[in-house]
Amino acid sequence: MDESRMGFSAATAASLLSRIREKRPLIHNMTNMVAASITANATMAAGAVPVMALAAEEVADMVGQADALVLNMGTPTPQSVEAMVIAGKAANQRGIPVVYDPVGLGTTPFRLASAERILAAVRPSVIRGNPAEVARLTGRQAGIKGVESARVDIPPEKLSVEAALRLHAVVAVTGPKDYVSDGWRLITVEGGHPLMAQIVGSGCVATSIVAAFCSVERDYALAAACALAYLKASARLAAPSSGGPGTFQARWLDAMASITPEELIALCAISLEWVDGAERRGP
Repeated sequence: MDESRMGFSAATAASLLSRIREKRPLIHNMTNMVAASITANATMAAGAVPVMALAAEEVADMVGQADALVLNMGTPTPQSVEAMVIAGKAANQRGIPVVYDPVGLGTTPFRLASAERILAAVRPSVIRGNPAEVARLTGRQAGIKGVESARVDIPPEKLSVEAALRLHAVVAVTGPKDYVSDGWRLITVEGGHPLMAQIVGSGCVATSIVAAFCSVERDYALAAACALAYLKASARLAAPSSGGPGTFQARWLDAMASITPEELIALCAISLEWVDGAERRGP
């Protein structure tokens, strides 16, 4: 594996985090009501500036000021889906990254129709979801309970590559291990802590942090992987002093804000590989 050709080293995640803290990019989060608070706090802890505008009447104007856009389907309504389409089109016109989170896709026909509408109108730069959500986006059958992945008929690493090729976007399939692919690279992110799965909105946090990293790095696969590594490293710092999910949430936010470049480099657990002869073909 030639990491230099891929533009990656263990210091890359720390470098991108430093860029976020210096630039303080504005991240427009069209997220769900359950996770809005922790998402905004995590975005700020990373060094970015969150804004949570949802009204169709103002989202295009807000996108005009933003450095990245998050479209999160956690609690969709006809009005919010319409606003997401408006915002997504505006972001595409401006050329800023759009990170799409198909929360709970497959749970109801309305969510599936809403996802189809958004993806027909908007070109996402990155799609981040759990295995069941991403599988349903590719047309595969998958079990899902509420917004939790229950059963998928393909390994997540293969799913990320398949989805990236089919959806023409970087795809991040997240879980105990995260897999990020643009169709020619597969990036595996390890680490983290089981308490991450006990926090409502941890996936929504990941989507917003991916957007923050994408706002300072145009290689969106690399940016997404570094964002997920940053979250897992912060969780490893937070977990030892946490008594459970309640204290972990607070300490995780503290760790996101206080983690040093040196700590991130030491805890960064990312591996990269080429996909199906892509090393011979090139990107």
